[in-house]
Order: sequence, then C-alpha cells, then structure tokens
Amino acid sequence: MRYRRTTLVRAALATAALALTTATAMATGSAAVGTPPEPEPDSGLDRDAEAVHATGATGVLAEWENAAGDGSWARAGAADLDGDRPVPRDAYYRIGSDTKTFTAVVALQLVAEGTLGLDDTVEQWLPGLVGGNGNDGSRVTLHNLLRQTSGLANYTDVLFGDPEALTPESYHESRFTTTTAEQAVGLATSRPPAWLPDAADPASETRWGYSNTNYVLAGLIIEAATGHSWEREVHERIIEPLGLTRTLTPGTSAYVPQPTAAAYLRFPGEDELTDTTLSGGGGADGAIISTTGDMNTFLRALMDGTLLPPAQLAEMKRTVPAPDFYGPGTGYGLGIAWAPRCGNGEGLWFHGGTSFGTVSETAVTENGDTAASAAVFTLSFDARQDDQDEATRTMIDHALCG
Repeated sequence: MRYRRTTLVRAALATAALALTTATAMATGSAAVGTPPEPEPDSGLDRDAEAVHATGATGVLAEWENAAGDGSWARAGAADLDGDRPVPRDAYYRIGSDTKTFTAVVALQLVAEGTLGLDDTVEQWLPGLVGGNGNDGSRVTLHNLLRQTSGLANYTDVLFGDPEALTPESYHESRFTTTTAEQAVGLATSRPPAWLPDAADPASETRWGYSNTNYVLAGLIIEAATGHSWEREVHERIIEPLGLTRTLTPGTSAYVPQPTAAAYLRFPGEDELTDTTLSGGGGADGAIISTTGDMNTFLRALMDGTLLPPAQLAEMKRTVPAPDFYGPGTGYGLGIAWAPRCGNGEGLWFHGGTSFGTVSETAVTENGDTAASAAVFTLSFDARQDDQDEATRTMIDHALCG
C-alpha cells in the first residue's frame, strides 16, 4: 500500500516557498521531555532506518515511545553531504502538513468551549473572503474545512501547476518570499471549486479533496473567533500544556533552529540534490517545526483523550473515504487519517507532511498507547520518492504493529 504523495509534494513545496505570515512570534514550551534509550545496533528500527537511507535519503531520524515509558530511536545517513556528521539525535525539522492536526485540535477545543461550531460557515466568520468563480463561503463549514470536503481549490496548485517551474533557480529566488493567508485564499478562489457542499446539510458531504486552502481558512477562523493568532492558540492550548519544549512556529523566519540536518530537494528533471534548508515557514496548513520526541508526545496525548473531550475526539475520528491519501481503506477525519496498516483490520492514525527537502511521517495507535515519528531530510520529484515513502511507512508500521 503506497502513499499517494505525488500531488501533495507539490502542495507542500508551494507552502514552504510562500510563507503564510499571520504572525511572527516563535512559540516554545516550558517542561523537559524525556529521552528514550539508545537502540541496539542491530535493532529492527535501526535496520529500517538504514533501509530508508538506502533509497537515496541523505539523513533519517526515527523514534517510538509508549505509555509505559519504553521507546527507542535510530538514525541513518549523515546530517549533510559535506561530511560524516550524523543526524542530530534531537534534530529540529519542519513537520509540514502534520501541522494540520495541531490546527484541527485547536478548532475542536474551541468547539467544545462553544466559541465555534462545526456547522459555522466560512462566510459567518470571514465575510466576503470566499466568493467568485462559483465559490461560496456560505456553503462551506468549519466541518468541511477540517475534513477536506469543501471542494475548494488547493491554492498551491495555482502556484505550482507546472512542475517544470520548480527549479533550483526559482527556489533561490523565492526562499525568503512571503504572502498572507488572505492572498493564498485569493489564489484558490481564482478557480472554481470542484464541488459545493449541500447547503441544507454540508456535514453530510463525503466527496474528499486535499486542499491546503482548507487549513489556511481554519487558521483565519481561529483568529477571528479568539482575537489571537493561530500560533498563539497552538502554543497556549497544546505546546505549553504538553511541555513540548522543542516545538515552535517560525513566523516569517526561513531558518530551522539548531541542531538540525540539511534538507535536500531533487527538483524535476534534476539528478543532483539542492540544499533547500532555508525556506519560508508556511501557515496553519504547514508551518510548525518540531522533533520526533515532541511529535510522539503530541500524538499520544491526542489519542488518549488529554487534548480533546470524548465528543470532539470521536468527531475527529469520524472519517470519509480518502483512498488517494494513502491507499484502499483509508479514511480522513478532522485533521487526521486512518488506514488498515497493521493487518487483520487493525489500523493506525496518522497524517504526514512535506516541506522543502524534509518529509515528516508519524502514526499512533488507536488508544494513544504507542506513537512513532520520523524525519527524512530528502525529497525527490521522481520515482525514488515512492521508494523512500514506502520504506519510511514500513519503518513506522514495524515500530507500531509489532
């Protein structure tokens, strides 16, 4: 079962290239996070990390942990192509669209508090922003945005509709370029929607289409409802309470904190890798920087009920068919997906994300008992990416499925 990353890579690259600057402050937590023990040199995780490296990835970092405090980590490859320095044990990396799960959690907390409703429309909170070319903000609800059933065009497809426009030269020219969330929405609404949800019952919409625009709008709704930036809400509701000391939102900064590893991108038609470590940070659809340890803590706290009341967690886990996201049997909920990855009908909850030269892969068991996360510091626009994705997913599955 192979992850369908072809169109999502293009979307993530555009997100990284044009940062959505709704705020500029960094967010950090305040409590220490434990470090799992070193794996044995011949451990399964270590072998799986080497298998990912063997597909052409320059550097790989992986980690799993469970509620009992057990865990392990592994790394393979090097921190950069200039030497033999290993990937740092606690490397920061851009998690890309794994940010969407954080954004969904904030929105659902606001729903639980009565500040937002899943049936609230985009027009209600952002009047006049979504319209024209057949788009209608009064037909799209927060529910549709979070479940990716809005039908809205993906603004990144407008930016990078032609893969040949992705070149090392264009990257160097745009790596410090920024745009606003409103401008991103404008790009999306310059095209007609793929569909409009049923005006009488938009929550019943089961047509699914991945669009970063949905989460840009969700971030704007969070800001309109709270009077605060989406970054502040993520910090105060998730990062600080969980003690995620190594998770932050970079604002307009193109830099990832040290320690990290160099990110590399193989552009379309190019055989050589380009160092793409510097790039814009994105918005509510893909901005967050984190570590494997913090990601595991977040995912376990989500699934064990720490972050959401039972009703909202149940709604988050109610899915619509989304086979294009991962493969047959995949369902997409509110900012998180499920797929039968462990055999015998057993599955995992996950999302995943990409940015310029970095791939984030994460997954967690049904009850939050065990989570696994990986950072791969290479992204390719050719068949090598399929092999890398397959090996990375296999590594995560082995860590969680036993």
